[in-house]
Amino acid sequence: MNISLTPELEQFVNAKVNSGMYTSASEVIRESLRLLHTYEDLQNQRIKQLNQAIDVGLTQLNTGNTVLAKDSYDRLKKKINKIAKEQK
Repeated sequence: MNISLTPELEQFVNAKVNSGMYTSASEVIRESLRLLHTYEDLQNQRIKQLNQAIDVGLTQLNTGNTVLAKDSYDRLKKKINKIAKEQK
């Protein structure tokens, strides 16, 4: 398989090889693809978690298990104030 890189990416790959971190450009590309694969897996997990949270929220909404906006706002404001005090 042959690939074409932009000059910037080619410099990046060459710098990694020259640094001694990798023994070849192929090794840099393989590691990059492994990291991309891991990143996509994490993104898919996050999307799945968000969809699950949305489903929970919709179920709560449909069953009448709701919270008034003012109550939610007050609760969040208290949490924010607590965090702000802890950071001082």
